Amino acid sequence: GSGSFGDIYIGTNVQVGEEVAIKLESIKSKHPQLLYESKLYKILAGGVGIPNVHWYGVEGDYNIMVIDLLGPSLEDLFSFCSRKFSLKTVLMLADQMINRVEYVH
Repeated sequence: GSGSFGDIYIGTNVQVGEEVAIKLESIKSKHPQLLYESKLYKILAGGVGIPNVHWYGVEGDYNIMVIDLLGPSLEDLFSFCSRKFSLKTVLMLADQMINRVEYVH
């Protein structure tokens, strides 16, 4: 897939056999973000919904970050539900979002 600053792939952590997300960003990017994203995840480590950073580094022409694979995006779930969420679902999402904001602050 693609994110706002690069490409995202699914890979396998061969040491433990678990699927991971691999994010790539060109080292030629005018506004590189991956290093900052990896540092932020490390600061927020342990929070619900915060992926663990398995590795960050530069390889060839790419900044690369390997993180936990969390599951489908909110957009994916919205599409799966015919682009309609029930009131209960919206309230449950709001509760989770408030919890995440509280954790960050």
